[in-house]
Amino acid sequence: MELKNTSALVTGAASGLGEATARALAARGVKVVVADLNDERGGAVAAEIGGVYAHCDVTDTDQVIGALEAAKAMAPLWSAVSCAGIGWATRTIGKDGEYASAHDLDLYRKVIEINLVGTFNVCRLAATAMSHNAPDVDGLRGAIVNTASVAAEDGQIGQVAYSSSKGGIVGLTLPLARDLAAIGVRANCILPGLIDTPIYGTGPQSDEFKARLGAGVLFPKRLGYPEEFASLCVELLANSYMNAESVRIDAGIRMQPK
Repeated sequence: MELKNTSALVTGAASGLGEATARALAARGVKVVVADLNDERGGAVAAEIGGVYAHCDVTDTDQVIGALEAAKAMAPLWSAVSCAGIGWATRTIGKDGEYASAHDLDLYRKVIEINLVGTFNVCRLAATAMSHNAPDVDGLRGAIVNTASVAAEDGQIGQVAYSSSKGGIVGLTLPLARDLAAIGVRANCILPGLIDTPIYGTGPQSDEFKARLGAGVLFPKRLGYPEEFASLCVELLANSYMNAESVRIDAGIRMQPK
């Protein structure tokens, strides 16, 4: 699939995986809408890559449509990448055995709403926008890449909400691709492992913590770089024969229970 002179929506693009993906797409000649809730950082990234910033809550239909329309105003929308998401860690029951100390149900719903429902919201609306594109020689009108996590398959203690949300993203990949085949839109999913993003902080203590994490990776024994995720994401968008796949990028790690 030709990327140059098209546009893309990337959610969660103000930092981490989303930012790296936005920069990689811009380097391929794509006009990128940097969609995020961090207006200052998102605006700066968009300015640096010649794109447009859109304040976007992925669970808000009107805001997602606004971001898609901003992309279409620059060039035909052929790519949508969902990197927006949140993490949460807590065990299912409390140590005291009281009902009140069980996993907060509202927090569980929040993680599912943002990570899973938000991702699907972007998918359904982006695919609708892509359906209006003139097809290429393969009948293709666009491509979607969603971000899950190795926690979808190797969820650790305390990750029940997060793993549920990411497992849902993996689970929707095949039926989504089957649904969208009718309009020529491909859908794939990436399951990143331990990637060095701002979530780990900065400074000596952060570096020490990341080194310990990296020691548990099969090979190479380090955290992944956001640019490595972005490289895979761009390949999934550009390679017209990649469809309905959920691909791990984790250097061979299999997460232990804790």
